[in-house]
Amino acid sequence: MAHLDVSNVTKRYGDTVAVNDVSFSAKPGRILGLLGPNGAGKTSTIRMITYIAVPDAGTVRYDGRTVGPWSQQRMGYLPEESGLYKRLRVKEQLVYLGTLKGLSEAKAAERADYWLDRFGATDWADLKTEELSKGMQQKVQFIATLLHDPSLLIFDEPFSGLDPINAELLRDIILELRREDRTILFASHRMEQVEQLCDDICLMANGEVVLDGALRDVKQRFGKNTLILEFDGPDTFIDELAGTGRVRVNTRSAHRAELTLADGADARSVLDLALDRTDELYRYERVEPPLNEIFVDTVGEAEARRMQHESVTGTA
Repeated sequence: MAHLDVSNVTKRYGDTVAVNDVSFSAKPGRILGLLGPNGAGKTSTIRMITYIAVPDAGTVRYDGRTVGPWSQQRMGYLPEESGLYKRLRVKEQLVYLGTLKGLSEAKAAERADYWLDRFGATDWADLKTEELSKGMQQKVQFIATLLHDPSLLIFDEPFSGLDPINAELLRDIILELRREDRTILFASHRMEQVEQLCDDICLMANGEVVLDGALRDVKQRFGKNTLILEFDGPDTFIDELAGTGRVRVNTRSAHRAELTLADGADARSVLDLALDRTDELYRYERVEPPLNEIFVDTVGEAEARRMQHESVTGTA
């Protein structure tokens, strides 16, 4: 299996710089998380990796060679938006897509049968795509991505539309592919998914790489400044803590809070106040911050909120 290397890549659309001097690499046997809110430049970067678009500057290499039509045959790309033909039947479509990637019809049919069975979807073979739910279509598209046995896999929001059971099935298969030493790129704006699945990360914002490296190294770099509390009783002590500037509230519910310690704040004072104000404190743990908080720390809270708002509203 081979490396993917993106080196100093820039892509413009008119006066808009979608990707600005971006560099990263993805290694066999590891999953690289390409993450950031919508509009960060992830999709434009993927389009250059897959040779759908060509960079204005910089290079994309796979296995030491500049990507092109040759590398498309060795890649499996699952786009965020459906790329299936609505009126074709499922197996017919999978066989057709397999032949486009160099398989014989017989081999494509054999592999389609295997993967449909693996997903418990054999009964879908004669259904048209337009008869399938969004989650079912996502599973068919996932199968199409794997059908030609690619060495480089690119998944863009692969869990979109899936229920928890099927999302877990896809996750297991992605990890299985990782154990086979394939090179895997996983793009998402859902940082908790990246955190659960990836070995390495490349965090993008406004078309630039703002943070990258092995996930464990990145998290250790930010230290154990996150507190997780689980409790019974009133939660007004959280407002009291936030009001003193000792913590920033990340997430909060009736009986649980995730807080970030301010620089110089005493973690013991937070514990003492929680013990004093709650009926019972079940959990008090100081941990490395989640990726979402690392993102906030890296780009700034105001900028993170703006980009996350644009990610939800689609205004980026």
